[in-house]
Amino acid sequence: MQRWERAESLEDGRRAPRGGPANALSEEEKEQIISISTSPEYCNESPAQIVPSLADKGIYVASESSFYRVLREHRMVNHRGRARAAHHHRPAEIIAGEPNVAWSWDITYLKSAVKGLFFYLYLIVDIWSRKIVGWDVHESEDGAHASALIRTAAFTEGVEPDTLILHSDNGGPMKGATMLATLQWLGIVPSFSRPHVSDDNPYSESLFRTLKYRPEYPDRPFESLDDARKWVEAFVGWYNYEHRHSGIRFVTPAQRHSGEDRDILKNREEVYRKAKEKNPSRWSGDTRNWDPVNTVTDRKIKGDRDAEN
Repeated sequence: MQRWERAESLEDGRRAPRGGPANALSEEEKEQIISISTSPEYCNESPAQIVPSLADKGIYVASESSFYRVLREHRMVNHRGRARAAHHHRPAEIIAGEPNVAWSWDITYLKSAVKGLFFYLYLIVDIWSRKIVGWDVHESEDGAHASALIRTAAFTEGVEPDTLILHSDNGGPMKGATMLATLQWLGIVPSFSRPHVSDDNPYSESLFRTLKYRPEYPDRPFESLDDARKWVEAFVGWYNYEHRHSGIRFVTPAQRHSGEDRDILKNREEVYRKAKEKNPSRWSGDTRNWDPVNTVTDRKIKGDRDAEN
């Protein structure tokens, strides 16, 4: 301040950078991010879903973090539709390196138009690929329904005896004599959640949360069993063939289940490589990791299987 008082001019003599970063997004790019994020195709998706989807089309606009930053500046980052803030549970411990090694299943309630009565949705999900491999809706919670669904799913997927673990909680239909006899006949190893541990079956619970917080989930109870089945059928089609799952590098469960995900991820890697070559100042290190997720690990279920063997 004393030097400034003695100076002939009060012009700022500091030599710090006057402009913004050379790699900053332009206003046109920011507007493009807003336009994409609010478009009918992506308005219900997060940047984590949007960026891989664009990469599959050969398009790179900006990184996921840049999408979030621009949306945050415009106060457009929130929990969309029916979604609420996520609750973080203890990670599940699964071991699977390919499809049809470990499945998880559970039953959830769907409200009917008759007060006090419910429809029961039975869902089986492959832990490695996250694909729904079996589902049905019934008017009752019964081990016989579960056994029939397991038989159908095992036949459809071509499951060989002694190759599959089926994980569930400790409900009556899961541990009933009919169900256990079916699993023994099919050569499927049962695995159960630990008593009084509410988050020991996270894959099924997460799937039910996704189902019930979809924007399309009806506001009113289902009028009939047929209505419930039709809605679930449409959801399963979306989930398996359109939904890019965050746990498997944002490919669809069907793509991962069939092995298509490797070519898709290679293509994304190429899209990002070209984007980096075009504008290298945007990256301070490597591009986003698009390597396939090779294994899903769960020590508890492995232990159950080792004990069974």
